[in-house]
Amino acid sequence: MIQKLSHTTLFVADQDEAKEFYVDKLGFEVRMDNSMGAFRWLTVGPKGQPDFQIILMKLAPFGRMTAENAEALKNIIKSGMVAAGVFETANCQQTYEELTALGVKFPSPPEEKFYGIEAVFEDPSGNRFSLTQRK
Repeated sequence: MIQKLSHTTLFVADQDEAKEFYVDKLGFEVRMDNSMGAFRWLTVGPKGQPDFQIILMKLAPFGRMTAENAEALKNIIKSGMVAAGVFETANCQQTYEELTALGVKFPSPPEEKFYGIEAVFEDPSGNRFSLTQRK
């Protein structure tokens, strides 16, 4: 029986840029940063969730990922069409203001929704996230 999700993959254009964004702007911790030849295993996670890792996977040819597929996926992500997940916060407005001051890009300010207060932001590669304060 499955017990929990421990890792998820986020495709990024530049791992160093992604690491800086997730650590310096979002306040995440680096969980692993190791190289295996040309392959870099880089994971981060929220400080309050130590058993969860986001794999910051470089969009580049590797294994089954062809150069054409990597470029196509990069363009789809950059277009803002990838909803990568939901991050919860106790105070959406305050977190929005803090992240905006750090240069995080939000298409619009927080809005009241049926499930709580939400603001959408994106990382440097174009992955979009919901920042949500539950009702």
